[in-house]
Parts: sequence; C-alpha cells; structure tokens
Amino acid sequence: MAAGLIVAGIATASGIGTAQAADISGTVTFADNAVVPKGHIKIFLETHASQKSTQELTREVQLKSSGKSKAITFSFSKPTTLTDASVVLIVARLERADGWLLARGSAMLKANTATDITLYKAMY
Repeated sequence: MAAGLIVAGIATASGIGTAQAADISGTVTFADNAVVPKGHIKIFLETHASQKSTQELTREVQLKSSGKSKAITFSFSKPTTLTDASVVLIVARLERADGWLLARGSAMLKANTATDITLYKAMY
C-alpha cells in the first residue's frame, strides 16, 4: 500500500498525470517472488520499429524501493509519439544510489492491459 502511494506521489510530482485510457500501468516484482531490493527503479519505454532500429523514448518514471515490498505498482501516460505499429518494451532497471545496476527486467506492452515486469539480478 505504501509503495503504491509513493509511486502515485512521484508520478504526480513529475507531471505524468492522472489515469486516462492511454495510460501505461503495471507491477514490478523480483524473481522467485522475493522482496524487491532497496534502490531506485527506472522505468522507460523502448521501441523497436525494425530489427536494426531501437529507440528509447524520453518518458521515464523513477520509483524508490524500500526493500520491504514484493510488488511495486507504476502508472504513467502513453507518449504521444508512440505508434501502434511499433513493438514496445517496458524496461525496468533497479539501481543502487550510486547508479550500480542491481537488476533489470522488461515486458512487451499490450494495449489496455496492465504490464507485469519481473526483475532479474544483474550478473557481472
């Protein structure tokens, strides 16, 4: 519950807006149903217009994980530059305060459906 309130507060403070039909929403979880580690979560969209072309869209949502929740919800408005013909991935990165990547996950964006992203520990 508290994580959802934090997300809503961050989304509102960053000018992302309130829920609309064109919103993108979902849940971030950690592999094996573990608690999401403490850190900063960055969620952004990548489009793959063709196999040789990848573009990261400028809209990014940043959330904080307290290290106590198994799931963190997110919501943001769909960029106006996004076309239905694009293949879109929602990417989530969990980083420490110093920017070190702890975990990453992604999922395909599906129209009018909440997207669940599972984070997997980064291997170095």
